[in-house]
Amino acid sequence: MATINVNPKPTYASTNKHVWCPGCGDYGVFAGITKAITDLGLDRSKVAIVSGIGCSSAMPHAFSTYGIHSLHGRLVPVATGLKLANDELTVIGTGGDGDGYGIGVGHLVHAARRNIDMTYVVMNNEIYGLTTGQASPTSFIGAKTKSTPFGSIETPENPLAVAISSGATYVARAFSGEPAHMADMIKNGIQHKGFSIIDVFSPCVTFNNFNTYDWYRSRVYKLEGTGHDASNKIKALEKAIETDTNAWEKVPIGLFYKEDRPTYSSLDMTEKNGPLVKQPMPTKDVVKEIMEEYR
Repeated sequence: MATINVNPKPTYASTNKHVWCPGCGDYGVFAGITKAITDLGLDRSKVAIVSGIGCSSAMPHAFSTYGIHSLHGRLVPVATGLKLANDELTVIGTGGDGDGYGIGVGHLVHAARRNIDMTYVVMNNEIYGLTTGQASPTSFIGAKTKSTPFGSIETPENPLAVAISSGATYVARAFSGEPAHMADMIKNGIQHKGFSIIDVFSPCVTFNNFNTYDWYRSRVYKLEGTGHDASNKIKALEKAIETDTNAWEKVPIGLFYKEDRPTYSSLDMTEKNGPLVKQPMPTKDVVKEIMEEYR
């Protein structure tokens, strides 16, 4: 009897041991990214996962793709450099709310307005988990943490509103307790040509005893099926600030905004002849000629 060989789907997981606490939402995000890139059948040699610093930033170590564990808050410029050097790469940024919405928020704004073709998955747990429980930019007012023992007095940042108003062309929110939905948001973000950001509620079970799985499950609802127009920026902003106006009684997840706009790479004249890594290095005479222009 003839044997039929069926090529299995590629395995993207590495052999490295996960370092997250049992129950951490980042396990769900890892599964969501894995499902997304598996469904898309991406070539591992053309995928690069970039992180900054934090619990979530262990993500590149969990995959057998290319990966860079960069500096605190700097994953977006590193990912930008990768994409500009080699436009054939699928570049995925993985970070946390402290890394991305605190020290790295300036990079988020400029990557969004430039429409860098990358997917940014932010694991938002409203706490600094790696440094054992300080208030983050998304911690709620009144949150009692190691750095705010009497309760936070700061208004939390609204990352979706920031992303939409800065020019991001794919803006979504997911919850690690809804894995299939989250995987769809990530997969669609990867397929989108332009700057995609998926803000994922990824509960920290060790240091945040307020924003728990049960807390989110009782509040989240999916935008799909509600008639939300994701092509309308004003409507998208209204949905983004809905939690600010209803005191987080109802929390929308899903696709908030999407538009088609030329990516930075498609407009960059230096990439008209293909990815920079495939273009020939300038000769000594060309370099000398360029230098002479600045004398």
